[in-house]
Amino acid sequence: MTAVLVHDWLTGMRGGEKALEALGELLEGADILTLVHVPGSVSPAIARHRIRTSFIQHLPAAGRWYRQYLPLFPLAIEGFDLDGVDLIVSASHCAAKSVVPPPGARHLCYCFTPMRYAWDQYPHYFGPDRIGPVMSRLARPVLAAMARWDRRTSGRVHRYVAISHYVADRIRRYYNRRATVVYPPVDTAFFHPDGRVPEDYVLAVSALVPYKRLEVAIDAARLSGIPLRIAGQGPEMSRLQTRAAGAPVTFLGFQSDEAIRDLYRGARAVVLPGEEDFGIVPVEAQACGRPVIALNRGGARETVRDGVTGFLVPECTPAAFAAAYEAVGDHPFDPVVIRAHAETFSRDRFLARMREVIDETLAAPEGTRW
Repeated sequence: MTAVLVHDWLTGMRGGEKALEALGELLEGADILTLVHVPGSVSPAIARHRIRTSFIQHLPAAGRWYRQYLPLFPLAIEGFDLDGVDLIVSASHCAAKSVVPPPGARHLCYCFTPMRYAWDQYPHYFGPDRIGPVMSRLARPVLAAMARWDRRTSGRVHRYVAISHYVADRIRRYYNRRATVVYPPVDTAFFHPDGRVPEDYVLAVSALVPYKRLEVAIDAARLSGIPLRIAGQGPEMSRLQTRAAGAPVTFLGFQSDEAIRDLYRGARAVVLPGEEDFGIVPVEAQACGRPVIALNRGGARETVRDGVTGFLVPECTPAAFAAAYEAVGDHPFDPVVIRAHAETFSRDRFLARMREVIDETLAAPEGTRW
């Protein structure tokens, strides 16, 4: 059997790339097809695969500004030659699921989300307050065309596997397809408690992008007076630093996995103010025995047990999050219970369940669609 993996882009090791790494363990030796690859940006386990890139790889500054080439993504992803391939496993949050399978091949999509900025999060990425009123008007027809293409190509997938029930509902809504739910892998062997007494800070570990709503976490730190540390980088850095002026907020920039684990262990709590499709960070934090303060929407409802492993905040306002910052230190959270909950999302469980799903997909009669 010849198999390939397809991923949107390889420019860092975030949650999607960690899932791809685990899928690569199941499909050892499979080529990885991707729009853009920045050498040295992914783990050795991913880099061991043969990585094939699209023509976007050769465009100016593609490794840094690949998102600017969004209108070219359909042409790029459809240009991959998959003749002779029996199994395609795409790990997709943008264009990867739209690869064109050859006759007789099975295509299983591990879907992180339908293209969020083309569907329900356009204002967070391309609203007038983000890119200006003129550019926002110009971008709207482009993203509307991307949404139509995204829906039109959804039938190229034989089986969808969603990272959460929240994403499965979005797949049903936008693609009119059912999806099996398999939660992403979390390295609970690496992320574990060390018994330390937490310090007096809350922590956000996040890409600095609009939908993460980090301004809410910053304003909550200002209201509560409780220090906030933010680990991560991204295009919103300058805006958020301006927002945080005078507040007890520290921007840590990029941090290694070892440093992030240390930050988790020392935090009063880890905060997640945005609406996540799943959210790897809350589970990593819980694996370290630390409670999570998350918005009561999206994937957090599936990963955080309110009052047991953290707090689910009812509204995305600074006042609501500030109240949770203050309350979390007095709540009798049990690190052992929190850790046990996180272990239900382990990498081993992901590998076992995905192996079952792949085997079922290959064994189904030709033409079967879920």
